[in-house]
Amino acid sequence: MNNSIIEIKNLRKDYHVGEVTVHALRGVELKIHEGEFVAIMGASGSGKSTMLNILGCLDKPTSGDYLLDGINVNTMNNDALARFRNKKLGFVFQAYNLLARTTALENVELPLFYNPQIRSRERKEAALRALEAVGLTDRMHHMPNQLSGGQQQRVAIARSLVNDPVLILADEPTGNLDTRTSFEIMELFQDLNDKGRTIVYVTHETDIARFATRNITFRDGKIQRESIVSERLNAKEILKTLPVEVIEEFD
Repeated sequence: MNNSIIEIKNLRKDYHVGEVTVHALRGVELKIHEGEFVAIMGASGSGKSTMLNILGCLDKPTSGDYLLDGINVNTMNNDALARFRNKKLGFVFQAYNLLARTTALENVELPLFYNPQIRSRERKEAALRALEAVGLTDRMHHMPNQLSGGQQQRVAIARSLVNDPVLILADEPTGNLDTRTSFEIMELFQDLNDKGRTIVYVTHETDIARFATRNITFRDGKIQRESIVSERLNAKEILKTLPVEVIEEFD
């Protein structure tokens, strides 16, 4: 893991609310290497959400440098940044963010529509591979309202994979899920990480953070603590200990 996917140097982010300046990030220094699985934690107002927005190229820092896969994203204009974001990043959100009147397959295809070099058949084939990676090929023609919460999140994860990004960013990906389904999603993330995917996710749940390989805790706009997860939880093993629940299938 010598290749740095993320390199952040003296990163600062200020917001101006009337005459008040809010220092959301205060000189953050951070490296995340290829193949890492990192959980970002912190209380409300700690700076973790601002950090995630900057990592996702959804916001720009006030000062400092952010290198993603060796490229300084601060030098890009908005159009170049949007293309770079679509090529390099995959996103998973707490609320899934699926289009309601669009099938699972079509939802997964969406990021590829922004790449004019990819033909319709190639988009479909890539989306099918992504759905296969999350175990949902049998639900490809279902609408979101025909899927359980866990299945919707799997579609969202497949969508994050379809562009073969260098980094997957997840914002509270288990926040809307019950305990068992949360473990199933973490099992999927751990499996993707075992296959070499670099994953960074934000969570406020200390137990969920223990599925990662490294935890980073923010406080008052700074990194308060970094730690390697010494007693890492294994989602697959935990699921074996849970009682099997009968889950109603949608048709």
